[in-house]
Amino acid sequence: MKKVLSIILGGGRGTRLFPLTKYRAKPAVPIGGKFRLIDIPISNCIHWGLKKIFVLTQFNTVSLHRHITTTYRFDGFSKGFVQILAAQQTIKNNNWYQGTADAVRQNLNYIKNQDVDYVVILSGDQLFRINLREFLDYHKMKNADITIASKPICKESAKSFGILKIDKDRKIVDFAEKPKDDNLLNKLNNPSDYIDRDNNMNFIASMGIYIFNKDVLIELLENNEKEDFGKQIIPDSIKTHNVYSYIFKGYWEDIGTIRAFFEASLDFANPVPKFNFYDEIFPIFTHARFLPGSKVKNCEMNLALISDGSILEGTKIFNSIVGVRSVIREGTSLNRVIMMGGDYYEDENSIEGVKIGIGKGCSIKNAILDKNVRIGDNVVIDYKRNSKKEDNGFYYIIDDIVVIPKGVLIPDNTKIE
Repeated sequence: MKKVLSIILGGGRGTRLFPLTKYRAKPAVPIGGKFRLIDIPISNCIHWGLKKIFVLTQFNTVSLHRHITTTYRFDGFSKGFVQILAAQQTIKNNNWYQGTADAVRQNLNYIKNQDVDYVVILSGDQLFRINLREFLDYHKMKNADITIASKPICKESAKSFGILKIDKDRKIVDFAEKPKDDNLLNKLNNPSDYIDRDNNMNFIASMGIYIFNKDVLIELLENNEKEDFGKQIIPDSIKTHNVYSYIFKGYWEDIGTIRAFFEASLDFANPVPKFNFYDEIFPIFTHARFLPGSKVKNCEMNLALISDGSILEGTKIFNSIVGVRSVIREGTSLNRVIMMGGDYYEDENSIEGVKIGIGKGCSIKNAILDKNVRIGDNVVIDYKRNSKKEDNGFYYIIDDIVVIPKGVLIPDNTKIE
């Protein structure tokens, strides 16, 4: 595994996750009460001995850089690192990353300087646990040039993904990005015995996770200017290289949109969530904050995940995630809410006006409250008007979910209905 380099694609502007990406890069978005999205792929790499990690990003990198440098420090004898490679102007190139392949291409010099034989490419906005050692062993067993991690899905979902067609040896023989035509979809149908599935999940979706032989990756990127792996590089490579599918049957979720992020996050509060942060063998690592335990006074809670250092007084919390240092005051109720918490505490006696957290007598439903929000007393958030997207200046409506951006103040008695 010392001969493997990991590259985590941090994405572009993160427009689909806006306004959570208004002040931070997409991999820095908080998740699960105390983690950040970037912790998922980095933890996957560390568990399987991959400790040479580049994170490629280009927008709002300050908080991401701070999180990585304070969290992931390997000892001086391991030769391990987690390094951000942000888009930068050079003599040869002064452009932003134009796509997933272009982002890697602009950093080929760093890749060439690594003493590795294989490059694993991961996404920075997915929930998954994948055995990367088994993935690499499969790649080597097949004598593949490229191996794509892929997941069986049903026909109804196939139009939203890159879909693979394989032969009985699981070599990829065809590929289509988000095929809409039914005739094309039918051609991409795979026999059940090729996938070891018998429940009508005969379509194979690319997970956007790849293993390349290092020399193959360099050859493919140096000899053309195509910008995207899924839409261009991979389809072209099927004709010229040995490209195989690695069938992954565990949990995998692309959380690149507000709706996907919201639903996946609320599931963490279930007794048996689809993605389990309570795995003692393969925990998810994050920044150690050394916060005290949470204080709960006269509260009613069900399906609630409460993070470190929170203070809850006389509140009702249902099917919600409460992040670190959250303060929720008396008489407030939360239902299907993701509260990301605070970066610091305020002295309740010395701060005038609306304080960080949620005030008294509030009722909040179907909402995401980003870090350090200040919500006054008697605020009602319960939007019911079926709006796909709406921008009201200090809050946003996206797929009927109210999103309060980081640091925003919502005055007393405000109603968002």
